Amino acid sequence: MKKFTVISFCFMLLFYNCDTAYRFKLQVDHKVKLNEKISIAILEENKKQIDSVQFFINGKKQESNKNRLTINTVDFGLGKHQVSALVFYPGKSKKINNSFEVFADIKPIIYGYEIINTFPHDKKAYTQGLEYKNGFLYESTGRRGQSSLRKVAIKTGKIVQQVNLESSYFGEGITIVDNKIIWLTWQSSKGFIYNLDTFKLEGEFEYNESKEGWGLTKNETELIKSDGTHKIWFLDKNTQKEKRALQTYTHDRALSQLNELELINGKLYANYYQKPVIAIINPTNGVVEGLINLKGLENEIKKTQNIVANDEVLNGIAYDSKNERLFVTGKNWGKLFEIKLIKK
Repeated sequence: MKKFTVISFCFMLLFYNCDTAYRFKLQVDHKVKLNEKISIAILEENKKQIDSVQFFINGKKQESNKNRLTINTVDFGLGKHQVSALVFYPGKSKKINNSFEVFADIKPIIYGYEIINTFPHDKKAYTQGLEYKNGFLYESTGRRGQSSLRKVAIKTGKIVQQVNLESSYFGEGITIVDNKIIWLTWQSSKGFIYNLDTFKLEGEFEYNESKEGWGLTKNETELIKSDGTHKIWFLDKNTQKEKRALQTYTHDRALSQLNELELINGKLYANYYQKPVIAIINPTNGVVEGLINLKGLENEIKKTQNIVANDEVLNGIAYDSKNERLFVTGKNWGKLFEIKLIKK
């Protein structure tokens, strides 16, 4: 009888402790649109007393109204964001974590194209970066032992000037700043600076948070860099130090594997690696405003040469702003295309 009483007491104690335990839930909408307001709340499932709550988004403390926080997603931007609530209750505190993801609030416009001109392009050029300046194309090519920086005559495709990269590096995107060519490498966390006129090496720099170098372009005050993910990085134009990053999204997904970049009329044009697509991105918020379907160019190339699937892909965007000419090509493609976009 005594044994039964002790066992019964233990079960009663266990039940009591479970019944009186605090159970918290951090309530947040997981998928939301840019410019929407969302409510974040901490709930105690047994309706027990909570003394106070501190909310954090991406580690930064937020001003809240007791157990609830209301935010506008535009203040945090596109992408995934971490939410934490530090809950204080009688004699104790506990941290609860959750997250939300912000998508674009518009669908991208779909564009086709018209071929205006076709020019020869070196089939041995594994194109990584492409830029127009003063009547010439400046092109960087990739692969270790084959990476080069070139000045190319557009009409003939002839290489006017060239320098090769040390064989341990895999060359990536380029852009031109004043009288300098800034050239990225892929996985070496390093970029190089060349003189535009002489092609002589004048300096180098290292990446900070981004692990790889893919595409590169510029605005008036910054370099703009892709790293093969859905992030776009903004670097100081003079020091090449990374300042900030934004995440690139459509209305229903993150757009990853962003490659070669070009800033055209205030919009960021980005090759979507291994897809015959160029994304048009708003560089202020990362919203994908347009998608250019260039599958037909890939088919056009296949008429005159065999290309390796998932390797010899569309890559390379250059823009002649004075004459409003848009040039595109691909890795080891024998043609450079001047195209005009057509809204579908």
